[in-house]
Amino acid sequence: MKLLLATHNKHKITELKEALKDSGFEILSLDDFPDMPEVIEDGDTLELNSLKKAKELFDHTGITTLADDTGLEVEHLNGEPGVYSARWAGEGCTYKDNCEKLLRELRNVAPDERKASFRCIITLYGKDIFKTTEGVLNGHIIDHYRGSEGFGYDPVFVPEWHNITLAEMPLNEKNKISHRGLAVKKMVEIIMEMKKAE
Repeated sequence: MKLLLATHNKHKITELKEALKDSGFEILSLDDFPDMPEVIEDGDTLELNSLKKAKELFDHTGITTLADDTGLEVEHLNGEPGVYSARWAGEGCTYKDNCEKLLRELRNVAPDERKASFRCIITLYGKDIFKTTEGVLNGHIIDHYRGSEGFGYDPVFVPEWHNITLAEMPLNEKNKISHRGLAVKKMVEIIMEMKKAE
């Protein structure tokens, strides 16, 4: 059975393939479909964007699709960047551009006011299949970069109960605690239950 991951992001593909390695699916990504139309993520919630990606790509390929949308929600910034996390510094921005903007926005903000959460919504969509899961990772934003692993805001985010950033963690450790790892774990449990019921 095939499962399409609705992303070109090599870091996400690596994380998701690692988390789904025991699911029994043949894992494909958008890199396997060069003619795939781009999905415009214009929803105003993570849930809407995740569903839109999964549904449109399933409609196009006929392959059960797993899509995620993830946002960083910073308490001091009233939940921003949230649904705009990937393009917060503008269209075509890099991970570094987004991190630089975040550090600027939080300049001179006290350490105990730098609380943040990563939230991930995963949707599994296929023929007679529509499931969603959520993963949340709480932590705080530091005022400088640390670590070279991971991607996105990982170098400036320290998870709760830890003293290293996500970018300083090995991938297998990050997957155990990360927002995406938690949401995928829940989804794998759903997938396994569905297979048992077949």
